[in-house]
Amino acid sequence: MKRVFLWLSAIFFILLGCVHQAEMNKQDKFLSASPRSILIIPVVNSSVDVTAANYMLSTLSVPLAERGYYVFPINAVKRVLEDDGLSDSSLVHAAPPTRLANLFGADAILYVAIEQWDAKYAVITTTTTVALHYVIKDGKTDDTLWENRVRMVYQPSSGGGGGLGDLVAKVVIAAIEKASPNYMPLARQANINAFTQYPGTGIPSGPYAKEQGN
Repeated sequence: MKRVFLWLSAIFFILLGCVHQAEMNKQDKFLSASPRSILIIPVVNSSVDVTAANYMLSTLSVPLAERGYYVFPINAVKRVLEDDGLSDSSLVHAAPPTRLANLFGADAILYVAIEQWDAKYAVITTTTTVALHYVIKDGKTDDTLWENRVRMVYQPSSGGGGGLGDLVAKVVIAAIEKASPNYMPLARQANINAFTQYPGTGIPSGPYAKEQGN
């Protein structure tokens, strides 16, 4: 029995090591490209919420800058893209990365697509979900340097101890969440999860990070 346990433990750690190595191998292109600046382009929105793209776009600059990369001002980027005939986010995402990079002198481009941005109401609870797809492409070669998907879910709780009062509280809280979903904290947390989990699925710290190597 002891031998079986040791054998299973060995297999577990070998598999764990393989998963870790696979995640690190995904970073090889990113590390080789060593981008210093990242261009954030308008977000593609596949949800029914027409305001989602602009809200999501506003959350991206800070976490990337905190990872140590130069980030181009979002409003200036939108104006330049519009002047170049790229007023729609889908047109921007379809344009060659080299074209976008040349407009700003960027090393890499961040593409973000909203796959889910909704709040589902079920009488005594509302479930708010944000699902995002992130891609960073090389501005010189068009290669995909990094890719990640993150899904965040929020379900408010009344924190009560049961009974009729707690049920009423749950109904009220669910109605409030449905009327004004808590999207922004979810979006910010999604960005943190996407960018900062390194080594792993995140991106390496950039040249302007206070502490590099994590």
